[in-house]
Amino acid sequence: MRFDGLDITDFNGRRMLPVRRRLQAVFQDPLASLNARMTIEEILREPFDTHGVRLGPQLGPRIRELLGFVGLENIDIRKLPGQFSGGQLQRVAIARALALEPEIIVADEPTSALDPSIQAQIVNLMLEIQQRRGISYLIISHDLDVIGHIADRIAVMYLGVIIEEGGAADIMERPLHPYTQALLSAAPTLAARRQRGWRRIVLTGDPPNPADVPTGCRFHPRCRLAEDICRTTRPPLRGVRGRGETVACHLAPDRTEATGEAVGRARRGAAA
Repeated sequence: MRFDGLDITDFNGRRMLPVRRRLQAVFQDPLASLNARMTIEEILREPFDTHGVRLGPQLGPRIRELLGFVGLENIDIRKLPGQFSGGQLQRVAIARALALEPEIIVADEPTSALDPSIQAQIVNLMLEIQQRRGISYLIISHDLDVIGHIADRIAVMYLGVIIEEGGAADIMERPLHPYTQALLSAAPTLAARRQRGWRRIVLTGDPPNPADVPTGCRFHPRCRLAEDICRTTRPPLRGVRGRGETVACHLAPDRTEATGEAVGRARRGAAA
């Protein structure tokens, strides 16, 4: 695992401490990620205490500023987590992540535990934070609507490896890997549904055991386009000319002009 060119894979707690000031996290379940016995003030004070940031009399105003920034009131500072809704708790979690002014926030399914209307509020809040503070996000999510709305670049994973990576518009509109095509067809946007020729791509078989991954391409047991080379040789993650994208598929095109036609063939073949 690398962060800013530094291999932090084997860092212990002491060595990770300065990294954590620059790299904060927002977790999937806000209630589980916040101490139920601490007030919101204590929760937001904890990052400063842990990292030895002494603000003196400015700490109180700083905490209230964080609360206001995520849309909560000063009166909420004395409450316990159990007195808040899921959306409010996620705002507290975001405020805690912002406390030390990190460069990157890793958000693990930040909206999946929330109602759809609250999801939109949290996504808009994250975008506002990004614009106002210049923070980068690394978002792990299965929600394609959220990813398509908030991401600049997307990496699609299957069985623990990246199988396609590139600009969000390219991935969402012109996916190259058969798995990405099936993934997007399972949760299409309204615009995609209106497109002539859109079809749902249904995968056959069950996902392989992650402890016993298939030889060759990990996706080949469920891929209708698989050929002999897919079963024996693992495809490298290679660049696609003209797209600024990488894809791990032996059958993906390497020329921009061939992309649309090839993807269309792949979709029709997988849906047949």
